[in-house]
Parts: sequence; C-alpha cells; structure tokens
Amino acid sequence: MRVAVRAWFCVWFVVGALGSLGLLTALTIGPYLLPGAVAAAALLAVRRGSSAGLPGLVSGLGVPLLYVAFLNRGGPGNVCTATASGQSCVDEFDPWPWLAVGTALFLAGIVLAALLRHRTDPAVRQ
Repeated sequence: MRVAVRAWFCVWFVVGALGSLGLLTALTIGPYLLPGAVAAAALLAVRRGSSAGLPGLVSGLGVPLLYVAFLNRGGPGNVCTATASGQSCVDEFDPWPWLAVGTALFLAGIVLAALLRHRTDPAVRQ
C-alpha cells in the first residue's frame, strides 16, 4: 500500500472512530463529538485522493465497539469486585455482541482496503 493511501486510511479511521464514539455516547459527550466527526468527514470528502482511504472509516467504526466489549468483559450481569474499603458492584452487558460487531467492522475495513488496492494497483495483480 502506498504511503498516501495508508495516511488517508488512518485519517478516515480516526473519523470513523470519532463518529462511532459520538453515537455510543449520544447522551453525554456525543453531541460534542458528532459535529466534529461530520465536519472532518465533509472536509475529507472534498479532498482529492482521500477516497482511497475510505475503508478506514469502516474499520474506525469498530474500535469503540471493541472498547465497550473490553469494558464489559466480566459480564453479562452483576459483577462485583472487592476493594480496600468494601465491595463495588456494577451491572455489565454481554460483551460478545459488541466484540463480534466491532471485530467484523474492523476487519471489513482492512479487507475492503486490500481488495481495492488489489483492484487498482497493477503491481499487485502480477
């Protein structure tokens, strides 16, 4: 993959992660993150050559979902931990759906980038 394509992939990756995080946190910090993600996507959409890294957007969407899966790794249900001053209990989600969707999105972006590279780069086809 050319350096420019990798750079565009990384930039779109960050925009995708920011957008997904904004959606997941819609009731807290999401309203502050989503306009930034939309503005960045609009700026990137008009940049010449940036569409080569667009699969990074798909991969970036999966990263916050993977983080939610990590945070809920003890779930599903009520998870208690002992602390020096007592006990702390939290209700956690089932991490498997978050892990499955996050992994699927993350890998789909990488596979899509590889397929697009294979289709457009004549050096790879030989």
